[in-house]
Amino acid sequence: MYNILEFTRNRSTSVEQTDDKTLRSYCHLNDTIMEAYVEIAVTIPDLEIISVQGDVLRPHKKEFKESFEFLKRVIGTRIGPGILKIVNGLTEGIRHKQFAFMLEECCHAVILLFTKEDLLSSPRPDDEEESIIYHRQMVLDNIRLYNRCAAFAPGSRIVEGIIPKDKDI
Repeated sequence: MYNILEFTRNRSTSVEQTDDKTLRSYCHLNDTIMEAYVEIAVTIPDLEIISVQGDVLRPHKKEFKESFEFLKRVIGTRIGPGILKIVNGLTEGIRHKQFAFMLEECCHAVILLFTKEDLLSSPRPDDEEESIIYHRQMVLDNIRLYNRCAAFAPGSRIVEGIIPKDKDI
């Protein structure tokens, strides 16, 4: 029984405004076998990706470092409708899909930064069912919100029964 495998993963994503014209989005991954980060800089208001950085701080394979060159292909791309399809196309051939996913997380975080204002200004129904219906419609209106936070994750009552097509998110 002492040889049972153990695996833990912690991934966090954040966005900050570095100056009047730039956002920085950062995704950090730390798990049992590796630690890495991806960071993008985005212009405001057009949301164009102007730089991509990343590194593997604790690799379990040496070839991870080459994956970051694929990520730089997205420089010049604007975050908006179709960004996941664009990221997937531009990072096609990347050996380690985790880094493309981390890049997508950075893009989603930028989108959620602007969605946060909508959530904060949304009506606060006293009735829980009314609140669920309101936020469920919000996800249906913008399917990219699906699985982007715990409230909109599979298993949540808010998104119960919603099954997005991969091309939608």
